[in-house]
Amino acid sequence: MKALFPFLKLWRRHSWQLFFGIILAALTLLASVGLLSLSGWFLAASAMAGSAGIYSFNYMLPAAGVRGAAILRTVARYLERLVSHDATFKVLKHLRVAIFSKIYPLAPAGTQEFRQGDLLNRFVGDVETLDHLYLRVISPMIGAVLVAVVVGIGLSYINVSAAVFVALVMLAVIVLFPPIFYRLGKSAGEQIAALSSAYRQQLTTNLSAMSELLLFPPAKDWRMTLSQTEQKWQATQARQQSLNAMAQSIILFLTGITVVVVFIIMSRYQVEQVATADSALLIFCVLAAFEALGPVAIAFLHLSEVSIAAERLHQLIQQAPKVTFPDTAVPCPEQDANLSLNAVNFRYSDTGPQVLNQLTLHLAAKQKVALLGSTGCGKTTLLQLLTRAWDPQAGEIQLNHQPLQAYSEQQLRSLITVVSQRVSIFNQTLRENLTLAKPNANDHQLADSLVAVGLDNLLEGAGLDSWLGEGGRPLSGGERRRLAIARALLHNAPLWLLDEPLEGLDAQTEHQIMQLLLKVTADKTVLMVTHRLTGIESLDTICVMDQGQIIEQGSHEDLIAQQGRYFAFRVRQKSQQKL
Repeated sequence: MKALFPFLKLWRRHSWQLFFGIILAALTLLASVGLLSLSGWFLAASAMAGSAGIYSFNYMLPAAGVRGAAILRTVARYLERLVSHDATFKVLKHLRVAIFSKIYPLAPAGTQEFRQGDLLNRFVGDVETLDHLYLRVISPMIGAVLVAVVVGIGLSYINVSAAVFVALVMLAVIVLFPPIFYRLGKSAGEQIAALSSAYRQQLTTNLSAMSELLLFPPAKDWRMTLSQTEQKWQATQARQQSLNAMAQSIILFLTGITVVVVFIIMSRYQVEQVATADSALLIFCVLAAFEALGPVAIAFLHLSEVSIAAERLHQLIQQAPKVTFPDTAVPCPEQDANLSLNAVNFRYSDTGPQVLNQLTLHLAAKQKVALLGSTGCGKTTLLQLLTRAWDPQAGEIQLNHQPLQAYSEQQLRSLITVVSQRVSIFNQTLRENLTLAKPNANDHQLADSLVAVGLDNLLEGAGLDSWLGEGGRPLSGGERRRLAIARALLHNAPLWLLDEPLEGLDAQTEHQIMQLLLKVTADKTVLMVTHRLTGIESLDTICVMDQGQIIEQGSHEDLIAQQGRYFAFRVRQKSQQKL
C-alpha cells in the first residue's frame, strides 16, 4: 500500500477534474435513485387515487420529475464518463512520462537485471493497472458514501426509523465489505498480477523468436508453457469472479432484507392512502440505492492488483542511476575530436569476467581507426564506454583532453555520432525517422543527406512523407545502412563510432557502404568496430583486440609485414571467399 503514495502525488495535477468526475458519478446514482423512487410512488399513488374514486390527481408534476430524472441521469452519466476517463488518461500520460524519465537514466547499466519483456510489462501493463485505483476503488467508494448520506437524509422526511435503518445498512456495507473482500481476494489479486506479467513476458519472448520456434522442436514446449500460464491465469481470474459473485449475492440478500424491514416499519404507519404510496417510494428507493453498493463490494478486490503493480514500478524507479552527468558543460571546441583511453578496466558485475583489461588507445583528430577481434573480445563494450552507457572501474577516457565524466549529456551527445550494427527504423515517415538526428532540420537538409548517401530514389513519390513501416520494411539491408549514415550526416558530430557497419551485407553492397563511409567521414575522427576486412586497408590504423587488450596495432602494411593475428585474419578470409 505504501508504494501507492508516490504515484498518488501525480494525481494532484488533475485533482479538481477527478473530484468533478466523482460528483458526476454520485449525481448519476442519485438521479437513478430518484427516477425509480418517483416512478414507484407515481404508479402507486395513481392506482390508489383511481381505486378510491378520486378524480382530481396532479400527475403533471411527478411526470415532469420522472422525465427530468431520466434526462439528468443520461446527461450526468455521459459527462461522468467523459470527465473521469479524460482525467484518468491524463494521469496515465503523466505517469508514463514520469516513470520513463526515471527509467531512461538507468539504461542500460541499471536495467540489465530486468528482462526486456519484464520492462515492457512494467511500463505498459503495470501503469495501466494503476487506473483501477480511481475508477474501481476511489470513485465508487466516495459515490456510495454520498448516496447513503443523501438517501438517509431524504427518507428521514418520510419516516425517520426507516431512513436510519437504510442508512445504517448502506454505511455498514461500505465500511465492512471492502476490508473483508480485500482479505479474501488478496492472494488471487497478487497471483493475477504475477501471472499476467509472466504471460506477457513469455508471449513477448515467443513473438520475438517466432521464426526459430517454428523451425525447431522446442516450439511445442514454449506453447505448452504459455498455455499452462494462461490456464493458471484464467483459473485465478475465475476465483476472483467467484468472490465477485458472492459479494453481489450478499448485496442482493441484504437488499431483500432491507426491503422487508422497511415494509414492516411502514406498515405501522399505513393509516391513509398517501402512506401506502410512501411505502412504495421507500421500497423502490432502497432497491435503487443498493445498486450503488454493487461496485463497493468488489472495489477492494482490485486493490491488491494495484498495490502489486505499484510495488513493481517502485522497485524499478527507486534505483539510483549508475551513470550520472553534470548539469554544466565544460568549455570544449567541437570542430575536431581526439580520443584517449588510458589503462581502462571494465567488467559488467563484481563477479563477472574482466571484459577490458588495461586497454590503452589513442586517436588523433581526423584519424581513422579500425578495431578487429573475435566475438566477445570487448569491441562493442568499448563503444558503450565511449557513449557512457557504463563507466570503467579503472583507468580514464578523455575526449578533447577532458574526462568523459566532465561533459554534460547534451554536450557529449553532440560530440559523438553512433552508427550501430542494428539500425532502428520506426513506424513513421521518412522525415520523422531522419529528424531524430537533427530535430530542427528543414526538408532541404533532409533531402541533401539522402542524396549524399545515394538514397535519392526515396525522394520520389511521397518523398519525405513516405511511410517506412515497422523496421523499415520497404527498405533493403543496404538502404537501411545508408539511412543510418544519412542520420549521422545530419547529426554532424566530430567523432564517429561505427559498430559493425558492414554486417549482413552482400559483397557488392559491403564495398559500396565502405566507400561511402570513407567519403563522408573524410574530416571526422572515426573508430570502426568490425570483423569484416573490406576496405579497412584504407584506414590510418588497424588495432587487433583479444581478451580485452590490444595485441596488435599499426597500418595495414605494417601488420601484414608482421604476419601476426591480422595477417592470419586476411589469409582466413581469402580462403573462405574462394570456397
